[in-house]
Amino acid sequence: MKFPDGFVWGAATAAFQIEGASDVDGRGRSIWDELCDQPGAILDASDGSVACDHYNRWPEDLDIVADLGLGAYRFSIAWPRIVPLGDGVIEQRGLDFYSRLVDGMLERGITPYATLYHWDLPQALQDSGGWTSRDTARRFADYASVVHQHLSDRVTYWSTLNEPWCSAFLGYASGEHAPGRTEPAEAISAVHHLMLAHGLGIQAMRANSTDSQLGIVVNMYDVQPASESPADLDAARRLDGQQNRWYLDAIFRGTYPQDIVEDYRTFTDFDFVVDGDAECIAEPIDFLGINYYSSFMTRGLDAPKSPLSGERPTPWVGCDDVEFVDRGLAKTHMGWDVIPDGLTATLERVARDYPVPSIYVMENGAAYPDEVTDGRVHDVDRTNYIEAHLKACSLAVSAGVPLDGYFVWSLLDNFEWAWGYERRFGVVRVDYETQERLVKDSALAYSAIVRANRWSPDESSA
Repeated sequence: MKFPDGFVWGAATAAFQIEGASDVDGRGRSIWDELCDQPGAILDASDGSVACDHYNRWPEDLDIVADLGLGAYRFSIAWPRIVPLGDGVIEQRGLDFYSRLVDGMLERGITPYATLYHWDLPQALQDSGGWTSRDTARRFADYASVVHQHLSDRVTYWSTLNEPWCSAFLGYASGEHAPGRTEPAEAISAVHHLMLAHGLGIQAMRANSTDSQLGIVVNMYDVQPASESPADLDAARRLDGQQNRWYLDAIFRGTYPQDIVEDYRTFTDFDFVVDGDAECIAEPIDFLGINYYSSFMTRGLDAPKSPLSGERPTPWVGCDDVEFVDRGLAKTHMGWDVIPDGLTATLERVARDYPVPSIYVMENGAAYPDEVTDGRVHDVDRTNYIEAHLKACSLAVSAGVPLDGYFVWSLLDNFEWAWGYERRFGVVRVDYETQERLVKDSALAYSAIVRANRWSPDESSA
């Protein structure tokens, strides 16, 4: 199954997960620095102060991207490196770092894909309310404008936010992610201000230049009911609405899904929404980025579950009576079901239901407990995962989905948020003691597909 000519092949990373150098060149403190200091917040009690030392080793990492034959690299820009306090003084040394990084990509024939926000909010803004504050959305637009002005002569592709669902609901409802809050009403306020920040960021960048390609990246799941019973259908409706429709309806239809708005009224009166917000959020975009890892099958319960001792609240607000069905499928090290068909279904659904001009799979990959054997990492499970999902992409393309690129997550093993360094997603292994990079078998298999620009069942190990 051949991919279209010009199909974009890349790998993705995020600043806090790989850069390290957390107190270098004027970088401010982020909400993730703060969370890492809280006992018990990170599984292995680690932090991102060193991570993969990408801040110093970026030339080596870009060489790996080029050697694998990848034509694109998706990276995120750390807001605290550019505006250490979130507002006010601009740190030129931060801008200079990303300028060097972009120049390094271009010198190697790699197209840069920049993400402005991958969860590392300046702590100073969190101290003033974080994403529950409307002012944070305005400060994001200011920051977006500064970075775009500095790099848009060399960077064409810009994403405003990465996975606003995670920022809002893992950060403010379940407390698993920074800033570690567990207030459902705050989560709903946060998600609105994140979406408003997206719209304001698009406006700010368009005011600078009309040549850029602008979009947003959302994490999506194919949600299926366990049966046709009213309870199961309603559980799937709620999960799909919170995880998928909330974002796509706002972006492409100019309104939040009314059924989810009504569900949320139990927790909030939406007094933080003002006239003009919907139009701002629905600013036209040039592409939609989709992150896909797994899918859900849901069952509605007769009564809310009794949480286990020490269990976090659900990030799906108001869904305490929803159960996720274990289908007995193969799972990644994260415990996520491996369902490549869900990616095809997701891509086809988006293309069918929304006027999306262009789609990129901006993240897709899997964590597995790798071992080094004879100087190699024979990560068969990850190789199979990637190949199966590339088959899913090829099927979507054949069905007419305007899919223009695929980025594997992740280029490097890295700081996996609340899991610390206990989960490895990279196609390149990082020895955290020595910082040695080791290209895994999955990277070589991915490279072969990239160079051929096709997925072949005869050659695939999936």
